Amino acid sequence: MEGNESLKPELASEAVDAIEKVVGTYPGYRRAHARGYVYKGVFTPNGKASPLTVAAHLQDEAVPAVIRFSNSSPVPTHPDADSPVKGMAVKFRLPGGEETDLIAVTIPLFFAKTPEAFVEIAHFIKSAKDGFPNLKELGGILLKYPESKAGLQMLKEMRSPASFATCQYYSIHAFYLMNAEGRRQAIKYEWVPDSGLSMLEKKEAAEHPADYLKEEMEERLKQGPVGFKLNIQIGGENDPADDPTIAWSEGTQVITVGHLMITDKVDTTADHLLFDPTNTPEGIECSNDPILHFRHRAYAVSYERRTHGQ
Repeated sequence: MEGNESLKPELASEAVDAIEKVVGTYPGYRRAHARGYVYKGVFTPNGKASPLTVAAHLQDEAVPAVIRFSNSSPVPTHPDADSPVKGMAVKFRLPGGEETDLIAVTIPLFFAKTPEAFVEIAHFIKSAKDGFPNLKELGGILLKYPESKAGLQMLKEMRSPASFATCQYYSIHAFYLMNAEGRRQAIKYEWVPDSGLSMLEKKEAAEHPADYLKEEMEERLKQGPVGFKLNIQIGGENDPADDPTIAWSEGTQVITVGHLMITDKVDTTADHLLFDPTNTPEGIECSNDPILHFRHRAYAVSYERRTHGQ
């Protein structure tokens, strides 16, 4: 975590407090992506990442995986259609008993560059109508944080998906792959659905049941496994590895490094799974992105509270 020692530990608690102040507290639930559904599957690498990394799950051996699809809203009762951004968290079970996590969402950019900006924006939001911030209230904050404009504009334009299986998911943050010679390469991850992309118009989404994505996924899995390609985007010389508010240059090389097959839903009465974006194995390092390391701390605060009935 070089370069992130200056992050104030209390900011994580302050951020979680701010979310609770805006939307309320829902004991036992995550403070973001509160409602989700857990599945199991198998990830099979194709070996194309092996020149770039010694990470065990990116070589040539298939590994089991646990997958959680979710709404981004902190309110577990919000309808699927009212929370356009979706999450896909994957926990790879590595040989030898280790685990590593890859967390991705359906938007390629984040709206804050620093933990301080995130906390201030969270405090600034006075309401979260239908699980979605009132973006008109954020006009003033953009004067202070102009880098937030692109992510917030994407947020405003997002539509609900027809299925968790018809979304493309992005890691937002950059990571470094390390090979056997010690060479380091900045990359970002993308999950690309086998089924193609499919979104709903706003009126159409509003007519769907509140938990239509759960029902749709159950029906889809009855027909067979749900698949995703895992791509890595190779960072160029001018692509920042420490700023999630900036898109990488067009034309960046993209390599498919494996394939995920999701086979079954996992029934969970109490979801005590912890997905941590900084939980990386040998062969993968976190970038110096302050938001990435801030998420590690904020997730730990959220986990502590929800697993203690708070």
